[in-house]
Amino acid sequence: MTVVTPRLTLERRLLGECGLIISLDEVGRGALAGPVAVGAAVMDAAGARRRVPEGLRDSKLVTEKRRPEVAARAAAWVQASAVGWASATEVDEVGIMRALGLAASRAVQAVADQGADVGEALVLLDGNHDYVSKVHPVPLRVRPVIKADRDCASVSAASVIAKVARDGYMAELHESHPAYQWNRNKGYASSEHRDAIRNFGLSPFHRASWAIADVPTLF
Repeated sequence: MTVVTPRLTLERRLLGECGLIISLDEVGRGALAGPVAVGAAVMDAAGARRRVPEGLRDSKLVTEKRRPEVAARAAAWVQASAVGWASATEVDEVGIMRALGLAASRAVQAVADQGADVGEALVLLDGNHDYVSKVHPVPLRVRPVIKADRDCASVSAASVIAKVARDGYMAELHESHPAYQWNRNKGYASSEHRDAIRNFGLSPFHRASWAIADVPTLF
């Protein structure tokens, strides 16, 4: 399999039309337990002239062992970064897509609190669906791009930052709920996770509205 190295081609072109890019990517959409997380990475024209950090890729293409160091380099490279969250309870209450929107809106607000001018920004969103605009309290210019986490370096930065943050959170939850092995499966549908659900039932951190018994085992 050929590994695509992300570039700044799209970001540089878009920064000719706007003052700032806020790149977003989500983690945890398909998990059975735990929150969804959306990473945000801010890029301006000066930052887009800097070299892409060594090893930066979509988080799925970086080994778990290397992700923390890559995430640290990514956070130091961009002008600001943050992670927004929506809990399993919120996923149950409003559905996964609106929960993603809530997490994304919180990530945007977090970088705004760090000084990012959201009014001057274009939001570059991995995927083909704008789940942010309907939730965020002020108007946003959103550009969904399929495979942006693979091709666009700023979105790759958001991806790995969010992945490391969520994996760390699931490892912390494991300490109080060790039967589910969240330190290993991060809340996804592994066979050990499914067995623990059958044996112990659902925890408060499971997405109880999902048909968990029917979800295929991923690994």
